[in-house]
Amino acid sequence: MKINYEILMEQQLKEIEKTGIKPKLLLHSCCAPCSSAILEFLQNYFDITVYFYNPNITFEEEYYKRLNEQREYHEKRGYSIKVIEGNYNPKEDFFKQVKGLEDRKEGGERCFKCYTLRMEATAQKAKELGFDYFSTVLSISPLKNAQWINEIGEKLSEKYGIKFLNGDFKKKNRYLRSTEISREYELYRQDYCGCVFSKMEREAKEKEKLTGGRE
Repeated sequence: MKINYEILMEQQLKEIEKTGIKPKLLLHSCCAPCSSAILEFLQNYFDITVYFYNPNITFEEEYYKRLNEQREYHEKRGYSIKVIEGNYNPKEDFFKQVKGLEDRKEGGERCFKCYTLRMEATAQKAKELGFDYFSTVLSISPLKNAQWINEIGEKLSEKYGIKFLNGDFKKKNRYLRSTEISREYELYRQDYCGCVFSKMEREAKEKEKLTGGRE
């Protein structure tokens, strides 16, 4: 049976509203565009801190471009949302995690491992720093598997004893809103998730479009 994670989130938010208190949420973000509509929405319910842990971003130039833009976007919007930077060591973190899965297609087992890597680090950090909830912006993308993301979050919630905010953030036109915000604030929207394997797959598809499948 398919679970509607948007409804689950709405139920969680209603319970939070009843308390009249904004809980502390550590929100994993991969980039400013993906977080934009989510921050706009969730700040009504939470005291948010962004956790930027993305060792899957293979190239340093790309990594720091996204990190700096995350911080600059908060300034542009007048948000007092702090950004905590996680450890950036692709070789020791990401590449070891996905060893043997390098040739898997985007959206498959390699991505599941990557979601888990980043979300577990977020849960650990949230527990360490005394947050009430943790979550991730990953499900804003139509290309990301929201069911996997929520299942991982729920397992980590049990493991670390910290609440996970469910959600399929692409719903209720939030993905569309993220594209509107990106245009309004001239945000850099990358065309691949961050890892070299995703970049290579994207480039191969573009080449195939140009050549019609002919070399």
